Amino acid sequence: MSKTARLSVVTVAWQTGPHLLESVAAILDAPGVDEFVLVNHGNPPELISALRTMAANTDKFVLIETGANLGFAKGCNIGARRTNGDYVLFLNPDAVLAPGVASRLKASAAKLEDEPIWAIGARITNADGTEQRGGRRGELTPMSALSTFFALDRFLPGMRNLHYETQPLSDEMIPMPVVSGAALMMRRTDFLAIGGFDERYFLHVEDIDLCRNIRQRGGSVWFEPRASIKHYGGTSQTSPLFVESHKGLGFVKYFWKYYPGPLQRLMTMALIGPIFAALWGRAAYLRLRGMLRGIRRRRAVARRLRRLKAHRASRG
Repeated sequence: MSKTARLSVVTVAWQTGPHLLESVAAILDAPGVDEFVLVNHGNPPELISALRTMAANTDKFVLIETGANLGFAKGCNIGARRTNGDYVLFLNPDAVLAPGVASRLKASAAKLEDEPIWAIGARITNADGTEQRGGRRGELTPMSALSTFFALDRFLPGMRNLHYETQPLSDEMIPMPVVSGAALMMRRTDFLAIGGFDERYFLHVEDIDLCRNIRQRGGSVWFEPRASIKHYGGTSQTSPLFVESHKGLGFVKYFWKYYPGPLQRLMTMALIGPIFAALWGRAAYLRLRGMLRGIRRRRAVARRLRRLKAHRASRG
C-alpha cells in the first residue's frame, strides 16, 4: 500500500463526558486522518447537538446515531463498515490524537505490507505522560489472569503479570501478544474479513480476543511506542460497577471460548468468584476516589469564593 493510503478513525461514544469534544476536535485537526466516523450510542442532548454541528461543517466527519447502547464491539463494527479508508484506527472517545501520531502509525503500517494480517497498538499515556496499564500485554490465560489479579508474580517463580507498562520501551515498533483497543489500527479489509470484534463482548476483552484471532490466523500484533496517545480514562458517566461487571463477564466468555477442556472449564468456574471480587473491589475504589475528588473540588471552589468575597470586602 502506498504512502497515500487513507486512514479512517472510528470512535464509539456512550455517556463519555466533556472530553469527547476535545477528542473529536483533535481527530479532525490531525494530519494524516482522512475520515472520522463517530458511532454515538447515547450522550446528553447538548453534547449531541454540538456533535451534529461539527459533523455538518465538514465532509470528513460522519456521525452515526444508533439510538441505544449496543456495546463497544458492535459499535466499532458498525463504524468500520461505514468507513472508506485503507486503514481503520479505533480510538477511545476520551483519547486525544496528537499531531503526528496518525502519520506515524501509517508509516509503521507501510512496513508490514508483506504480513498477511496485522494490528498495531499505540502507547497509551495518562495526562501527565506516564504510560497507562493495558496498552501492551501478555497472553491472557487462566493462570496469567490469576497471577495478575492476585499479584502472584511478586511471590511465586514462573508466574507472570499480564501488564507490560513497567518494562523498558523499545526505540521502534515491536511484536506484542496483546495491544489495547483504545488505540488500535488495522487494514480495513482485514478487519472486516475476520468478522471484526466479537460482538458477544459488550465492553472490554474484545481487543484481547481480536489480537488472539489475528495471531491464530498467522498474522502479527505490534506495539508502536513512538505513537503516544493521551487517554483520560474513567470519564464515562456510567457506574464503575457497570464497567467492571462487563469486564468480568468478558473474561469468563474469553476463557470459555478458548479453554474448552473439562479441567480448563473447572478452572474458569473457580476463577469466576475471585475475578468478580477483584473487579468489584476496583469499582468500589474508583467510586470512592471519585467521591473524594468531588469533595476536594467543591471545597477548593468554596475556598476560592471565600477569598474572592474577602478581597472584594477589603476593597470596600
